[in-house]
Amino acid sequence: MIQGEFNRFGELFFEIGLMSADGEVFPVMALLDTGFTGWLAIDNQDAESLGWVRNNEPQDMQTAQGEARFNLYEGKVVIEEEEFTVEVLGGDELVNSLLGVLWLRTKRLVVDFTMGVLTLG
Repeated sequence: MIQGEFNRFGELFFEIGLMSADGEVFPVMALLDTGFTGWLAIDNQDAESLGWVRNNEPQDMQTAQGEARFNLYEGKVVIEEEEFTVEVLGGDELVNSLLGVLWLRTKRLVVDFTMGVLTLG
Protein backbone atom coordinates (compact mmCIF):
# COMPACT_ATOMS: atom_id res chain seq x y z
CA MET A 1 0.00 0.00 0.00
CA ILE A 2 1.39 3.41 -0.90
CA GLN A 3 0.66 6.52 1.09
CA GLY A 4 -0.50 9.53 -0.85
CA GLU A 5 -0.88 13.17 -0.04
CA PHE A 6 -3.41 15.92 -0.64
CA ASN A 7 -2.35 19.26 -2.03
CA ARG A 8 -3.99 22.54 -1.03
CA PHE A 9 -6.68 22.04 -3.69
CA GLY A 10 -7.59 18.55 -2.40
CA GLU A 11 -5.96 16.80 -5.36
CA LEU A 12 -4.63 13.30 -4.67
CA PHE A 13 -0.95 12.58 -5.34
CA PHE A 14 0.97 9.31 -5.08
CA GLU A 15 4.65 8.57 -5.52
CA ILE A 16 5.18 5.95 -8.22
CA GLY A 17 8.24 4.74 -10.08
CA LEU A 18 8.69 5.08 -13.82
CA MET A 19 11.07 2.41 -15.14
CA SER A 20 13.33 3.32 -18.02
CA ALA A 21 14.14 0.94 -20.86
CA ASP A 22 17.46 0.14 -19.12
CA GLY A 23 15.71 -0.75 -15.83
CA GLU A 24 16.42 2.38 -13.80
CA VAL A 25 13.45 3.53 -11.69
CA PHE A 26 12.65 7.23 -11.35
CA PRO A 27 10.26 8.28 -8.56
CA VAL A 28 7.61 10.84 -9.54
CA MET A 29 4.55 12.29 -7.86
CA ALA A 30 1.52 11.41 -9.97
CA LEU A 31 -1.92 12.98 -9.75
CA LEU A 32 -4.86 10.58 -9.53
CA ASP A 33 -7.27 11.88 -12.18
CA THR A 34 -10.66 10.17 -11.93
CA GLY A 35 -11.70 11.79 -15.20
CA PHE A 36 -8.90 9.98 -17.05
CA THR A 37 -9.99 6.49 -18.08
CA GLY A 38 -6.54 5.13 -18.94
CA TRP A 39 -3.57 3.91 -16.88
CA LEU A 40 -1.01 6.68 -17.11
CA ALA A 41 -0.40 9.92 -18.99
CA ILE A 42 2.95 11.71 -19.03
CA ASP A 43 4.69 14.33 -21.09
CA ASN A 44 6.13 13.06 -24.40
CA GLN A 45 9.60 14.28 -23.46
CA ASP A 46 9.52 12.19 -20.28
CA ALA A 47 8.37 9.06 -22.14
CA GLU A 48 11.09 9.50 -24.73
CA SER A 49 13.80 10.16 -22.11
CA LEU A 50 12.77 6.89 -20.41
CA GLY A 51 13.33 5.10 -23.71
CA TRP A 52 9.76 3.87 -23.90
CA VAL A 53 8.71 2.52 -27.28
CA ARG A 54 6.01 4.45 -29.08
CA ASN A 55 3.17 2.38 -30.53
CA ASN A 56 1.01 3.25 -33.52
CA GLU A 57 0.19 6.67 -34.85
CA PRO A 58 -0.88 9.50 -32.52
CA GLN A 59 -4.51 9.41 -31.45
CA ASP A 60 -6.93 12.29 -31.00
CA MET A 61 -8.72 12.09 -27.65
CA GLN A 62 -11.21 14.21 -25.76
CA THR A 63 -9.88 15.91 -22.63
CA ALA A 64 -11.37 18.37 -20.16
CA GLN A 65 -9.69 21.13 -22.18
CA GLY A 66 -11.00 19.89 -25.53
CA GLU A 67 -9.55 17.53 -28.11
CA ALA A 68 -5.83 16.76 -27.93
CA ARG A 69 -3.41 14.47 -29.75
CA PHE A 70 -1.55 11.80 -27.77
CA ASN A 71 1.18 9.33 -28.57
CA LEU A 72 0.84 5.80 -27.22
CA TYR A 73 3.75 4.18 -25.41
CA GLU A 74 4.32 0.93 -23.62
CA GLY A 75 5.69 1.89 -20.23
CA LYS A 76 6.68 0.25 -16.98
CA VAL A 77 5.40 1.57 -13.66
CA VAL A 78 6.51 0.44 -10.22
CA ILE A 79 3.99 0.61 -7.37
CA GLU A 80 4.69 -1.05 -4.02
CA GLU A 81 7.76 -2.76 -5.52
CA GLU A 82 5.46 -4.41 -8.09
CA GLU A 83 6.17 -3.78 -11.76
CA PHE A 84 3.34 -3.14 -14.22
CA THR A 85 3.56 -2.81 -18.01
CA VAL A 86 0.81 -0.45 -19.11
CA GLU A 87 -0.33 1.61 -22.05
CA VAL A 88 0.80 5.21 -21.56
CA LEU A 89 -0.55 8.31 -23.21
CA GLY A 90 2.12 10.84 -24.06
CA GLY A 91 1.06 14.43 -24.48
CA ASP A 92 2.75 17.75 -25.03
CA GLU A 93 3.07 20.12 -22.09
CA LEU A 94 1.56 17.80 -19.46
CA VAL A 95 2.44 19.43 -16.15
CA ASN A 96 1.70 16.37 -13.99
CA SER A 97 2.01 12.65 -14.53
CA LEU A 98 -1.56 11.35 -14.34
CA LEU A 99 -2.78 8.07 -12.89
CA GLY A 100 -6.10 7.05 -14.41
CA VAL A 101 -9.06 5.19 -12.99
CA LEU A 102 -7.93 1.86 -14.45
CA TRP A 103 -5.65 1.57 -11.39
CA LEU A 104 -8.78 1.32 -9.26
CA ARG A 105 -9.48 -2.08 -10.87
CA THR A 106 -6.30 -3.45 -9.32
CA LYS A 107 -5.72 -1.20 -6.28
CA ARG A 108 -8.00 -0.13 -3.46
CA LEU A 109 -8.26 3.63 -2.93
CA VAL A 110 -8.90 4.88 0.61
CA VAL A 111 -9.54 8.60 1.06
CA ASP A 112 -10.46 10.24 4.34
CA PHE A 113 -9.90 13.99 4.18
CA THR A 114 -10.88 14.57 7.81
CA MET A 115 -8.33 12.00 9.07
CA GLY A 116 -5.71 12.94 6.46
CA VAL A 117 -5.60 9.36 5.17
CA LEU A 118 -4.84 8.61 1.54
CA THR A 119 -3.68 5.18 0.40
CA LEU A 120 -3.62 3.18 -2.81
CA GLY A 121 -3.00 -0.51 -2.46
